[in-house]
Amino acid sequence: MVQLIKTILLSGYKSHELGIWDQKHPGIFIIKNAIEQQLRTLIDEGLQWVIIGGQPGIELWGAEVVFSLKEEFPDLKLGVLMPFLEQEKNWKEERQEHYKSIIEQADFAQAVSKKPYIGPWQFKARDEFSLDNTEALLLVYDEEKEGSPKFLKEAADKRTKKGDYPIFIVSMYDLQVAAEELQDKERSDW
Repeated sequence: MVQLIKTILLSGYKSHELGIWDQKHPGIFIIKNAIEQQLRTLIDEGLQWVIIGGQPGIELWGAEVVFSLKEEFPDLKLGVLMPFLEQEKNWKEERQEHYKSIIEQADFAQAVSKKPYIGPWQFKARDEFSLDNTEALLLVYDEEKEGSPKFLKEAADKRTKKGDYPIFIVSMYDLQVAAEELQDKERSDW
């Protein structure tokens, strides 16, 4: 029997891990397009909630995708489970404003730890809590380019071995294919 996925955890690389330093980078469009394609498939199969941790990069871009999809699928919801209070405190102003706009538009936003940053265990606690409260993981990650998503993937892999916790991966190859498809579409629009 196919598992109905109503709630998915969306994560992946932080923007600096991809060499993306501002919101105007052309790679963001490609990443968002790939996330959108995955989410559309899942929405058609019953997806209702997308959960993120609020980290800059894949998670915040994914939130923007959810907001654009809400125009077409108004029942789709975004939840933000931050690892701790004031996670944006030391970010650059532009990044803080982007984060705050996502939080304001989210259907649910709460910190797993009710304190500001104490230690890296808060990220692990957020990951475990998020995995406990979702039915699948959508991860922008490539085994050949390790980074911060590695830890979440390892935790999700343990759940997959124990039971039915699907992991949907958007790899660097998938992003390359998405970029080529977008280029082909642009050429055909000329």
